[in-house]
Amino acid sequence: MQRIQLLICDDHRIVREGLKQLLADAADMVVVAEATSGTEVLEQVQALLAGAGLDVVLLDIALPGRDGLDVLQQLRRDHPALPVLMLSTYPEKQYAVRCLKLGASGYLNKSADADDMLAAIRKVAAGGVFVTPLTAEALATAVGGRAGSAMGLQALSHREHQVFSLLATGQSVSEIGAQLGLAPNTVSTYRARILEKTGTKNDVELALYAQQLGKR
Repeated sequence: MQRIQLLICDDHRIVREGLKQLLADAADMVVVAEATSGTEVLEQVQALLAGAGLDVVLLDIALPGRDGLDVLQQLRRDHPALPVLMLSTYPEKQYAVRCLKLGASGYLNKSADADDMLAAIRKVAAGGVFVTPLTAEALATAVGGRAGSAMGLQALSHREHQVFSLLATGQSVSEIGAQLGLAPNTVSTYRARILEKTGTKNDVELALYAQQLGKR
């Protein structure tokens, strides 16, 4: 039996160890490599595809330096046939549709049970797309144009969406800059664009906007 060869990318060791322990019980899967950053996962993918082989990448969104969404786009450009299953602690309503639009083969919350995790890996490895009922609902809303005020959110760039999510939790411009590795004036520029696109006037309105959309 040919096993599904996996690359796990997460900057938290405890998460990687937990995933490896879960996958160790699956006879049809094997973890062939690990990565802790966006740059490292790109290097690992290149090496594995040129050598031992690789079937699925398990990719965290929140990574140091280059985030998972940027890495996903790079993987889609360089290796369009390679399935990427996004893993995150963020709610599906916040990132699932965005990840799928960028070419991910599926999106799964890290709190998902073992059966869902294994089912998701098997489905994307076979060339399918794994979508939970919650993600399917979010996709239907986005495609059907019933998102209402959420349409402003869809207009945000990937970096703007990151800044939006942090602003909505009450973080300051300087705190966001430190977390994302951006200068405060750059964050302020993103903030101004976000306010314009969402039709909000200040951070309080932005937080209420996010709360109404279930993004917090």
